[in-house]
Amino acid sequence: MIRRRIFDEEHTLFRDSVRRWMAEHVAPHAERWRSEGQVDRDVWRAAGDAGYLAMFVDPAYGGLGLDDFRFDQILTEELTRIDSSFYMPLHNRIVAPYIDSLGTDAQKQRFLPGVCSGECILAIAMTEPGTGSDLAAISTRAEDKGDHWLLNGAKTYISNGQLADLVVVAAKTGSGNQKSVGLFLVERGFEGFERGRNLKKLGLDGQDTSELFFNNVVVPKDNVLGAPTEGFRNMMVNLAEERLGGAVQFAARAERALEITHEFVTERKAFGQAIGAFQNTRFKMAEMRTQLDAAWALVDHCVLEHLEGALTADLAAEAKLFTSEVEGRVVDECLQLHGGAGYMDEYEITRHYRDARVSRIYAGTSEIMKEIIGRGLGLDGRER
Repeated sequence: MIRRRIFDEEHTLFRDSVRRWMAEHVAPHAERWRSEGQVDRDVWRAAGDAGYLAMFVDPAYGGLGLDDFRFDQILTEELTRIDSSFYMPLHNRIVAPYIDSLGTDAQKQRFLPGVCSGECILAIAMTEPGTGSDLAAISTRAEDKGDHWLLNGAKTYISNGQLADLVVVAAKTGSGNQKSVGLFLVERGFEGFERGRNLKKLGLDGQDTSELFFNNVVVPKDNVLGAPTEGFRNMMVNLAEERLGGAVQFAARAERALEITHEFVTERKAFGQAIGAFQNTRFKMAEMRTQLDAAWALVDHCVLEHLEGALTADLAAEAKLFTSEVEGRVVDECLQLHGGAGYMDEYEITRHYRDARVSRIYAGTSEIMKEIIGRGLGLDGRER
C-alpha cells in the first residue's frame, strides 16, 4: 500500500483509539444491526461520550473545536473496515455542518449539544420520489404563513430516516425562481411529520433508509436555516465535502476487500498450490493494488486541498467518480477470486460487494460527476 503522508502522530494515536472503541461498541453488534435494519441508539450515545460526534463544533456548543477533516476521515475509514451500518459520517460531516455554518446562535445552543452527545441524531432530506440528483426539480414546498412556514411534500431514500431526531428538509419557497429553496429544521414529534417504511436495500443493510412525509407541518420561523431562498446555493457548497467523504469510504471499502482477498488466495489451494501462486491471481491483485494506490493518492490530495479551503466542486467530483469506479472494479474482482465462496453470505466479501453498488449512485451519480467535470473543462456548449 502506498505510504500515506498526510497523517501526523496524533492522527495515528487517534486511529488506534478508534479501532479499540469500534472493537467494543460496533463489531459485536454489526451482524444484528444488519438483520434488524438499523443500529441501536446506544451506539450514538457511546460515540458522543467518546467525543466522536461533530468534533469540529465549538466547545461552547458541546463539541471539541477539532476542525481537522483528517480525524473524520479516520473515523470513516475504520468504520468502513468493520461495517457501514453506523452512519456517523452523515451525521458528522454532511448534516451537522449545515447547522454549524448557517444556524443562529439560538439554533446552535438548542441543537448542537445533543448532536455532539448523540441524543439528537441527524438526517437530511433532499431526494424525492420523482427526483434524484436534480435538486432544482424538488417539489416539496414551504409556504410563508407570517408567523410560521407550512411544509408539504414527500422525500425518499433518506439515510438515518427512522432514527433521526432532527431532519434538515429542503423545500421550494418561491414560485418564480426554480432555485428558491429553503432549509427547514423538522423535529421528531412535529404534527404532520410521518415516517414511512424502513426501505429494504441491495446493501448497507444496517443503515435505516426511509420515506418521509410532510402533511401541513407547521415549522416555526426559528427553525429556518439561513435565508429561506438560499438553500440551493448552501447545498451546493456542502456537496463538495460530502463527495470527498464518500471517496474516503469507497477507497476504504475497496481496501478492505483487497485485504481479505489477499488472505483468501494465500490460504485457499487449487491443483496443489495456493490460488495466489497462479499468474492470473497475481496479475489481478497487482492491478487492484495499483488502482487503489492511485485512489488513495487522489483522496489524500483532496483532503489536503480541503484543509486549505481549496477543494473545488470539480475536483471533489473527480474523487467521487474515480474512487467509486475503482471500488466497483475491485470488489467485483475480489469476489471472483473467492470463487464459489464469494457467493456465500458467510464470507465477508459478499457484504462489500453489495454495499459498494450504491457508491456510483448516491451523492450524485457517476454520470452527474462526469457532467460536472466536463462543464469545468468548458465543454457545456456555451460561448465564452
